[in-house]
Amino acid sequence: MPNGQAQPSPGPCVRVTPHYAVLADRKGGAHFLLIATDAVSGIEDPAVLAPASTNYFEAAWESRDQLDPVVGHPLVRESIGLAINSARARGQDRLHIHIECLRPRLQQYLQSAAASIGEHWAPLPSPDFPYLALRVRGETLRDANPIALLAAGEPAARQDMGAYTIVVAAMSFDDGPGFIVLAGRTAEGPAALLPPAPGLVPPGETLLDSTCAVDSKPTP
Repeated sequence: MPNGQAQPSPGPCVRVTPHYAVLADRKGGAHFLLIATDAVSGIEDPAVLAPASTNYFEAAWESRDQLDPVVGHPLVRESIGLAINSARARGQDRLHIHIECLRPRLQQYLQSAAASIGEHWAPLPSPDFPYLALRVRGETLRDANPIALLAAGEPAARQDMGAYTIVVAAMSFDDGPGFIVLAGRTAEGPAALLPPAPGLVPPGETLLDSTCAVDSKPTP
C-alpha cells in the first residue's frame, strides 16, 4: 500500500485501493489474489459482517479483468470462479480471495444442475461436489455478499464461520445472469487436502484452475 499511494504504479500489486489490493499469485498462471488491506483475518472475522464492511467478493469479481491478458483473450462469464478458504485450511491469516477459472468438471456439473439450484441453501445431489449451493441473481455481487449470505442462511455456519469455505461460480441462467455460491465445512490443516470425510468438503481453492482450460481457445 505505501508504494501504491506514493507512486503512479501500484507495483508489485496490479491494483491498490484503501480496502484491498490485487496481486498476481506467486504460483503463476491466470491466478490473482484479492487481499484485504483492512485488518481482517478471514471469513470468520466479525468485521466482515459489519454493515459498512467492504464486500470483498464483489471487489474480487470486479477484478476478474486481470485474467484476460494472462490467457490472451476475454474470458466468458461462465468461466470465472472465486474462492475463499476456511480458517482451517488457508495459507495466511489475512482475508484473501482467489480469482481464477472454474475447473471444467465443476463448470459442467453446475451448468447441468443450474435449473435445480434455488435461492435458499440446499445440498447439491452430487458425491463429487458435496457442497451447499445457492443461486444469486444479477450481473454483479454488489447486493449479495456471499459471506453474509452464508451467515444469514445457515445457522450452523454462523456459529462456526471459520470452518467454512466458499466458492462463487459465475453463471448465465435462462432468466438472466447470476452466480452459484457453494459452501461447506473443511477438515483441519493438511487433512483438508485429503479425500474429505463425510460432512466435509475440499477447500474452495481446489475447485479453481489457473490454466483456464475451461475457456481455452484454439490456436489460429
